[in-house]
Amino acid sequence: MIQFRIQPDSEIPASTQLFNQIRFAIASRQYPPAYKLPSTRALAMQTGLHRNTISKVYRQLEDEGLVESLAGSGIYVRAQGHEGGSKLQSPILQAHPEAYKVVQQALDQLLAQGCSLSQARELFLAEMDWRLRCSAQVLVAVPSQDLGAGELMVYELEQSLKIPIQLIRMEELAAVLDKTNSATVVTSRYFIGEVEQIAAPKAVRVIPLDIYDYSKELNLVKNLAKDHCIGIVSLSTGIARAAEVILHGLRGDELLVMTAQPKDAYKLQAIVKRAEFIISDVASFRAVQMAVQAAAEDIIRPPKLIKVENYIGLNSINLLKRELGLN
Repeated sequence: MIQFRIQPDSEIPASTQLFNQIRFAIASRQYPPAYKLPSTRALAMQTGLHRNTISKVYRQLEDEGLVESLAGSGIYVRAQGHEGGSKLQSPILQAHPEAYKVVQQALDQLLAQGCSLSQARELFLAEMDWRLRCSAQVLVAVPSQDLGAGELMVYELEQSLKIPIQLIRMEELAAVLDKTNSATVVTSRYFIGEVEQIAAPKAVRVIPLDIYDYSKELNLVKNLAKDHCIGIVSLSTGIARAAEVILHGLRGDELLVMTAQPKDAYKLQAIVKRAEFIISDVASFRAVQMAVQAAAEDIIRPPKLIKVENYIGLNSINLLKRELGLN
């Protein structure tokens, strides 16, 4: 079982610390869909929190659409979007849900045997025509307050998929979808509930992206001596906030955590001059290098730079390639 750590003397409420740690476990796939969350009793013994506090956190996770409660069974991680496959909004599908699975399996087998998409389209015209039309427009949707997360996803997807990706503010997604017949909308699991709600009445696929689990970086932080300073530089303000909460949960006040976006020159310079280690996403790494070079005369010992190669998990990249016919 994942070990959750609560800092009792923190200014961050204990329930918020636990909520963010469980949310990270779900987003990074450490808790995959259908995974049964620990009982309130087990989690109370591990964290020292009252069972009522844990129940409150579980209700909040359920309200966010991340988990679902099954009476008499427990709390389970909820599958989100159309993971592992597309779904047509059709009366035929509602009447014969198992028939659609047969179509999917047959199509995957044809592709695996070397059949081209054009040849498969002759056999499964409706299904393939819908997939191709959706694949013509790929949208990344994120809330305005964390547009940096969307920029990071677009950067990595365009590098991996070699196709144009359009970034859409979540607040504008409904209007954009009203003007298109089909599309594929992707987003992080952090935002999947809101995106699904907007996209539900539209003829689009919604595919959640797993995020990298940062296990290597977290192990580094766990083993650092006290009083070290860690810098976090990311396009996403949300990633930076989550990192602060998670690192505080691991080490409390033993480490100083400083965060910045690459465009914030003042904060970036402060991190470069103070931190022993700077962890950066790949899209921000060049800005961090330039900041270190610019401050070289003022630094006795340059910080060690750690570049996180990907924000999106490899399995999600492979899923998108398969769904978009790019394999």
